[in-house]
Amino acid sequence: MRYCSLGSGSRGNATLVEFGKTRVLVDCGFNLRTTEQRLGAIGLSPRQLNAILVTHEHSDHVHGVERLSRRYGLPVYTTPGTFHAMDKPDLAFEPVELGKRFVIGDLEITPVAVPHDAREPCQYIFDSGHHRLGILTDTGTITPWIIQQYGGVDALFLEANYDPLMLLNGPYPPHLKARVGGRLGHLSNQQAAELLAQMDKSVLKHVAIAHISEKNNRPDLALGELSQVLSGWPGQLCLAEQKQGLPWQDITGLSHQQFAQSGSR
Repeated sequence: MRYCSLGSGSRGNATLVEFGKTRVLVDCGFNLRTTEQRLGAIGLSPRQLNAILVTHEHSDHVHGVERLSRRYGLPVYTTPGTFHAMDKPDLAFEPVELGKRFVIGDLEITPVAVPHDAREPCQYIFDSGHHRLGILTDTGTITPWIIQQYGGVDALFLEANYDPLMLLNGPYPPHLKARVGGRLGHLSNQQAAELLAQMDKSVLKHVAIAHISEKNNRPDLALGELSQVLSGWPGQLCLAEQKQGLPWQDITGLSHQQFAQSGSR
């Protein structure tokens, strides 16, 4: 199993997950041309995708979904609430029920309910039968359900959206600051670290920091906060960026012994 990010941040999000002959795109916040270009840069055509999974209806996650789906005949999997909020009734819609596993090709997928200011948002856990990848962004609060569901994953694509002091002193108007930092907003660096501190990390080998705000955070702050809680952890910590995304990450490629020899980054 492997995954990559085509870009992660407030100006567009798209994450590709691959196992066996199955490739699914989680969200598509870029226009069709940009999506095609970014897929091409990693050696793929949209025709090689099996489906689009949508987490919620905000534009940085769905801007390109309609055109990509129509152009390449891709089914769109999401919750009924999200689908109705997208207001695209004639898309090839496949309903997703929160907490109920479903299968696309070689992947078993679990949609996880999360607190976010959207109609019926969810995030996803992917299971190949041997390894599990969790994607968790656009979440305002770490709940016991999230801790339980994401425990025991091999890899985690995790939002660390903002630094509280930068958000407080930053350029956003008060209502937007309250939204981002509220219980239905986004995860701060500290909240992301808190999740890692509480979850079962017994098989966790890889963490990628995602959805970093360009105005309310810095990569060094996010990396520093998560590195503290992961001190002594023999895994790999990396960063997904808005422009460059994150290149292919093979979560089956390194054993715990190899990670212990290389140390965390």
